[in-house]
Amino acid sequence: MDKRYSVLIQDNGETFACDGRDNLLRAMEALGRRGIPVGCRGGGCGVCKVRVTAGDFETRKMSRACISEDEERAGVVLACRVFPASDLALQVVGKLNKAMCAPRR
Repeated sequence: MDKRYSVLIQDNGETFACDGRDNLLRAMEALGRRGIPVGCRGGGCGVCKVRVTAGDFETRKMSRACISEDEERAGVVLACRVFPASDLALQVVGKLNKAMCAPRR
C-alpha cells in the first residue's frame, strides 16, 4: 500500500492528498475544481506546469519542448508526470494558475 502525501498549493493555501502511485494532476482533478486544464496527460503538451518548492518526488519523461533542463532543475515540472515521495509544496504556473487560484464560489 502506497502512502498518501499532503500537497500544499502555496498560491492559495489549499492542501490536497496524493497517493504515491498517482500523479499530481490526477489528485488535483479529484478536488473537483472546475477549469483545471488537462491536455495530453503524457508530458507532451505543457498545460499542467507547476513548480515544486519543497519535498521529494519522482518524474516520468516530459517533453523538452514544454520543460527545459534549466526549468526542471529549478523544480518546474508537469503535474501529469510527477509522483510524490514525500509531502510537497508547489506553486502553480501558467494555465493552471487561473483554475487553482481563482476564488471558490
